[in-house]
Amino acid sequence: MPKFHQHSLDLNQLIEKLPDYNQAQEVTDVLSTLSDPTRLRILWLLCHTTDCVADIALAINMSSPAVSHHLKLLKQHKIIESKKVGKEMLYTLANNRVAHLIHNMIDDMFEISCPNLKHKD
Repeated sequence: MPKFHQHSLDLNQLIEKLPDYNQAQEVTDVLSTLSDPTRLRILWLLCHTTDCVADIALAINMSSPAVSHHLKLLKQHKIIESKKVGKEMLYTLANNRVAHLIHNMIDDMFEISCPNLKHKD
């Protein structure tokens, strides 16, 4: 193992916990998906409601096909999920750790408090 300069923490101990390239790539893919203002606005809505493509499109003043494209990318990364109700497909925030972390981040960054989420102070 290489000999590192000792500036603060033991770098050898940190290296043992360093995420591997594939883990870093997965996080990069999720963050890349979030790096679009339209997707962030759609995601903000879906953090707080369950809705269909047509209503989401109206809310953000965009065509339904364009919204569908953004929803597909968010769903591909398991940030949102969908369910069919009658003839409509409804979208909402996924129920997983990453989606909940993103919800907290979005609320904090947009400086809002979600009534359905208890923030840790």
